Amino acid sequence: MDVSMKDTSATDASALHLAAHDPRREDRPRSNPLTAALDAVPPPGLVILAILSIQVGAALAIQLFSVIGPLGTVFCRVGLSAIIFVILIRPRIDSTTVKSGHLLLLYGFTLAAMNWCFYEAIARIPLGIAVTIEFMGPLSVALATSRRRIDLLWVAIALLGLLKLAPDIGSGLDRLGILFAGIAAVGWAVFIVLSKRVGQALPGNDGLACGMVIATVFLLPFGIGAATPVLFDFQLLLAVLAVAVLSTTIPFFLEFEALRRLPARTYSILVTLEPAIAALVAAILLGEALGADAVFAIACVTAAAIGATWFRDRYSP
Repeated sequence: MDVSMKDTSATDASALHLAAHDPRREDRPRSNPLTAALDAVPPPGLVILAILSIQVGAALAIQLFSVIGPLGTVFCRVGLSAIIFVILIRPRIDSTTVKSGHLLLLYGFTLAAMNWCFYEAIARIPLGIAVTIEFMGPLSVALATSRRRIDLLWVAIALLGLLKLAPDIGSGLDRLGILFAGIAAVGWAVFIVLSKRVGQALPGNDGLACGMVIATVFLLPFGIGAATPVLFDFQLLLAVLAVAVLSTTIPFFLEFEALRRLPARTYSILVTLEPAIAALVAAILLGEALGADAVFAIACVTAAAIGATWFRDRYSP
C-alpha cells in the first residue's frame, strides 16, 4: 500500500478499526452528500476503491519522477498530505501529545523512510513487483505474532513466490530497486507495530496527522531542492496534489468509512488483493507487462496473505 500511508494508505487494519470506533472522537455528521454517497457503496467496494486510488496515485507519481525525481515527489506528496490531514483532522496538541513525543518522532521517521524507499523502488522496478515485495512487511508481522503450525504453509508459499523472482534480479529486475522495496517492507512492518502504540496513546487520528507533519520535517532537507520546480509550474503543482489526494487522503477516508461497517478481519482479507490490483493498474496505465514468474510471485504472496488472514481465528496455537 503506497503507504498510505502506502501509504498511511497501508494502515494496519486493527489500528484503523480502533480509530474508527474510538469513543474519544466526536462522531461526524452523517447527513451531507459525501457521507450519503459513501453509505450507498458496499463496504468491500470502499476498500477496493481505496486500493485502486492508492495504485493510480503511485502510477501518476511515476510519471513525475522524470521532472522532480522520486525524492521530490515523495516530499511533495507527504507534505501536501500532512497539510490536508491537519486541516481535516485538526489534531490537538496537549500534554499527552508531548509525552508521546519520542513515539511520534519514531512514527514520523518510519513514515518518511517507508514512503521514500517505496518511491525509489518503483522508479527502478515494476509497480506490481514492488508492491508484492513491500507486502511481505505486514504479512511477516501477521505470521511472526502467530504460533500456529499452519502458518508455516503461508510462509512457504510466500517464499516460493519470491524465489521465482530471484533469477531476474540483476538482469530483468534492478538490484537496488529490490533492495529499496525490501526496506519499504521492513518500514511497513514497523509502521504497523507503531500504529497500534500511537493509536492507544492519542485519540482518534491525531497521531497520524502529527506523524505526517514529522515525516515532512524529516524529508525537508533532502527533498526541498528536488521539489523546487513545483513552485514555478502550476500544472506540476496540481499533479503532485493529485498524487497526495489519490495516494493518501482518499484511501484513508474510504478505509476509515469501510471499517465503520466491516470487521477488521474482513478488511484484512480484502487488502490482500493489493499486489494483484497494483499489477493490473500498472499494466493498464503504465504498460508494465509482467512475465509468468512475476505473475506467479504475486499470486503466491496474495494467496499466503489471504490464507494467513482467513485462518487466523480458526486454528489455535
